[in-house]
Amino acid sequence: MADFIGAIDQGTTSTRFLVFDRAGRIVASAQKEHQQIYPQPGWVEHDPEEIWFRTREVIAQAMDQRGLKPGDLAALGITNQRETTVLWNRKTGKPLANALVWQDTRVADYIPEFSREGGPDRFRAKTGLPLATYFSGLKIRWLLEHIPGARQQAEAGEILFGNIDTFLLWHLTGLHITDCTNASRTQLMNLQTLDWDPELLSAFAIPRQILPEIRSSSEVYGTATLDAVKGVPVAGILGDQQAALVGQTCFEAGEAKNTYGTGCFLLMNTGREIVQSHYGLLTTVAFQLKGQPANYALEGSVAITGALVQWIRDNFGLITTSPEIESLARLVEDNGGVYFVPAFSGLYAPYWKHNARGVIAGLTRYSNKSHLARAVLEATAFQTREVVEAMEKDSGVPLAVLRTDGGMVENELLMQFQADILNRTVVRPAVKETTALGAAYAAGLATGFYANVEDLRAQWSVDHTWKPQMDAERRERMYGFWKKAVTRSFDWLEE
Repeated sequence: MADFIGAIDQGTTSTRFLVFDRAGRIVASAQKEHQQIYPQPGWVEHDPEEIWFRTREVIAQAMDQRGLKPGDLAALGITNQRETTVLWNRKTGKPLANALVWQDTRVADYIPEFSREGGPDRFRAKTGLPLATYFSGLKIRWLLEHIPGARQQAEAGEILFGNIDTFLLWHLTGLHITDCTNASRTQLMNLQTLDWDPELLSAFAIPRQILPEIRSSSEVYGTATLDAVKGVPVAGILGDQQAALVGQTCFEAGEAKNTYGTGCFLLMNTGREIVQSHYGLLTTVAFQLKGQPANYALEGSVAITGALVQWIRDNFGLITTSPEIESLARLVEDNGGVYFVPAFSGLYAPYWKHNARGVIAGLTRYSNKSHLARAVLEATAFQTREVVEAMEKDSGVPLAVLRTDGGMVENELLMQFQADILNRTVVRPAVKETTALGAAYAAGLATGFYANVEDLRAQWSVDHTWKPQMDAERRERMYGFWKKAVTRSFDWLEE
């Protein structure tokens, strides 16, 4: 009997491979960063071949760490950065160009053009998504229009499209498949049919033959051919935020989690009901377990949170490692009136303003680098409050407790401020790698490694709890200044 389950966690800045035991504890892990490519302002690319190389590296490293053989793994799950778009040759596997990352804004000019018929919510009824630079559909269209010969190759069936999950699965198994959570982020899938929609494909001018087959999030798709995991069934695929929802065992309607990574993503499970948002959120597929109908979710997506800490580190040299931001911020008692709105890729939820840009507001001669560090951290908490408020209005469900995960939850200052500005309890689970854990859970459920979701619920436990300590007047005053700063970022670019 295999005692372990593996998960590939392919994120925006790095790729990891984690091995879990039955209790959901990490027994081996390896991680490698990949290059962030910025050819011009607003453009963000990754090299898909580098990502596949890093994936092979981390799998081999983690397996070697514990001397594991393929037979020790019951299954593999994949979780991935969503919306990031790759086109590759069907025969050789060679990408036609770098991947267009979810943060990339080069398709902004398409949005007014597409909005002329039906406005920015033209496709929302079918897809749950507004017109935005974020999703894959416009990125595919851009690649087909700007790579010489790409459209002809697409029409001839010579190239394939995939988000990173599909690209990795194709390299691992030779199969061209995605799951319904990733497909729901392309803006090409109909939320009700869970299939590619002919009307959407026609509007975006995308040939159906390049698209992968859509399957559930938890079933055996095929077996891996890579030596380190040869013969192991690949049995789970979830977009990273949906994977964190599963990893946090939010299987019931009304349960929610917030992931603090490159961006910030609050998801609430709405059960079998497709809830259309009226307050700037997205409607998306939460997960679909084998043989069951899909569960849906409301999502509040914030583009830049952890990425702001990296930006301060890499572009300004204010800190040398990301964790140092907390010590720098602790040197002052408050933000000194400084607010940082990181609209580097426009603003996502709840505003959806693609022509907003980042601003730092409230600077005086008194301001110093510690105030700026504090403003960087507080930006994440303020943005989270905005999406929590939208979520409660859309769902009618008050959030008493916020379940958190992701790299930034190690930051005690941020988590306490989050509880303060929300005026709600914030909890961190014992296993913080909930994204990879969710992919492992999906693969484990598909292969009988886990009997049912009740088994998984029994494993979830709290590591730390933060309670609000800030007085109401100060909380609302700070939030008022944040709202004022946000308006200063609006319409920075002319349409």
